[in-house]
Amino acid sequence: MSQPFSLQPLLEIMQTRADEATRRLGQLISAEQNQRSRLQMLEQYREEYAQRLREATAEGVTRLILRNYQDFLARIDDAINQQRIVVGNSESSTRAGQEQWREQNTRLKAIDTLSQRHDARERYRENRQEQKLLDEFSTRKFSTRESNED
Repeated sequence: MSQPFSLQPLLEIMQTRADEATRRLGQLISAEQNQRSRLQMLEQYREEYAQRLREATAEGVTRLILRNYQDFLARIDDAINQQRIVVGNSESSTRAGQEQWREQNTRLKAIDTLSQRHDARERYRENRQEQKLLDEFSTRKFSTRESNED
């Protein structure tokens, strides 16, 4: 009978941690993509609004209307700058999540390698045991035949 892998509980814990790190990394990547989409949306909106300003200016506008356009563009620029900071923070979180994922998988692979070596040793031991039993059986059978022939 084969011996159980003594580090099996640790292997299971490491597998759970690696799975959790994978799940977290997926969430971080998704969040980063969402933040990038928001930034693109703001930049696109700013460009559209700036185009409206250019068109209005070409047609002639009052100072008040021009000032309103400029104030609104300034608020959009502030929102874009804030969103760039959010994207940067999200990128940092994703990089940290990737590093954690790599570390967890490296640890898991180390324990898994030990598990595979254990399994290989157990199979080798079992095969030797089985071969020994077969050899003994063959020897007995051969001995029994020889004594019956005499």
